[in-house]
Amino acid sequence: MKKNSIKNTRVNGEVQRVLAEIIRGGIKDPRISQLTSVVATEVSPDLKTCKAWISVLGDEEAGKRTLEGLKSASGYIKNRLAKEINLRNTPEITFILDQSIAYGVSMSRLIDEVAGGGSKEE
Repeated sequence: MKKNSIKNTRVNGEVQRVLAEIIRGGIKDPRISQLTSVVATEVSPDLKTCKAWISVLGDEEAGKRTLEGLKSASGYIKNRLAKEINLRNTPEITFILDQSIAYGVSMSRLIDEVAGGGSKEE
């Protein structure tokens, strides 16, 4: 795996921050959950594409609806991103639903069940 340059790391962080602001306050689509966060972004070195991992608190259906809303608003998001960040190229954003938080919660619950199953002190 290629190591990111310092410039690319800073661009990733800035794009993540601005995307979070746009999603939190700039989009009025009712499909997009209020509990949506941008977990990570990965902008290509040529600034043409960007992968944005988002996490939605709620059920799987809320995540799918939020993803649909973000995809339909991608033109607006790209326009706002271009106004906020001065880059040579404004990247095309691909939204990816991140399931790592839900996976971590379910694994923690399973560990608690296994740990609690050995002794009945409750």
